[in-house]
Amino acid sequence: MVLTIAAAIFVFGLLVLVHELGHFITAKLTGMRVDEFAIGFGPKLLSFTRGETVYSLRAIPLGGFNDIAGMDPANNEAGSRGYCEKPVLSRMIVILAGSIMNFILPLVIFFGIFFFVGVSTPNPEPVFGTVIAGKAADQAGLQDGDRIISLDGKAIANWTEFVDNVKDNEGTPIKVVAQRGDETIETTMTPVYDAQAKKAMVGVMSSVDTHHPGLVEAAGLAVQKTYMIVAMMLDALLQIVLKLSGSELAGPIGVAQMAGEVAQMGFVPLLNFAAFLSLNLGIVNLFPIPALDGGHFVTLCVEAVRGKPMSPKALEYTQKVGIVLLILLMVLATKNDIVRVFTGG
Repeated sequence: MVLTIAAAIFVFGLLVLVHELGHFITAKLTGMRVDEFAIGFGPKLLSFTRGETVYSLRAIPLGGFNDIAGMDPANNEAGSRGYCEKPVLSRMIVILAGSIMNFILPLVIFFGIFFFVGVSTPNPEPVFGTVIAGKAADQAGLQDGDRIISLDGKAIANWTEFVDNVKDNEGTPIKVVAQRGDETIETTMTPVYDAQAKKAMVGVMSSVDTHHPGLVEAAGLAVQKTYMIVAMMLDALLQIVLKLSGSELAGPIGVAQMAGEVAQMGFVPLLNFAAFLSLNLGIVNLFPIPALDGGHFVTLCVEAVRGKPMSPKALEYTQKVGIVLLILLMVLATKNDIVRVFTGG
């Protein structure tokens, strides 16, 4: 539980910090007055003032905000430094900067992992690279580095054969013979069905072969991986829309649970998870839904075409619609989280 909470705070905190920094930096660069830069919501835990801006850390680490003067034209006390008084292009830059930073963060994370840790490819040998604590293999006494010799008396020559002999044996004890150095280990493990993977699993990852790329190659691989993940996410979102199904949506509870599970594998997998989630946040925030950055950008595009802002009543109406949509999505995601928790998915 402690690891899950710590991992969730780290992931949420990192993503929110980077996103809000995008808005903050571009607001400052375009001459806007920022009254407060906050990470989290609710009561203040820590705060200090530098110049005209209050920097605060708040109790609920599920978001953050920039209090930019003049966001409401009717209450602009900053004069020409108010958001509403700046050119449309400046406001567009500020609105998009948060999501842009969420795309930049994975590039930095992936580059760091590739350059400092290396590029890992699965080893085809039936050797455990990671045994996840508390899962079936760990409960059976198996450890990182163990080589599987046989399952239920059947010789295992490679990792694919190991997976094939586990995936369809949910709840069925399997006799395992493994090699650990000069010692032969005999034990029994029982695969457990994983709803997300849609197969029985025992909580292990294969060993890997590691290649250490140079500076340029690592940068290229980071761009390539980021592009592949974005393409995969867009395809998944398209399928959700086409099937009108939100069963795959996860809310804060689900994300926290996943963060805890990934954290058990180590800090590098947790960084990979944070990068993946950052791209997800960047894409979702660009949706043309009022109350999201994408919705604000659409209203700015309308203003650019019309040559004047939308009326306050129209803006209020669209914001209310956007908030209702977000609440409905959050309710659906939370429902999915609760179902997963109670069904073990």
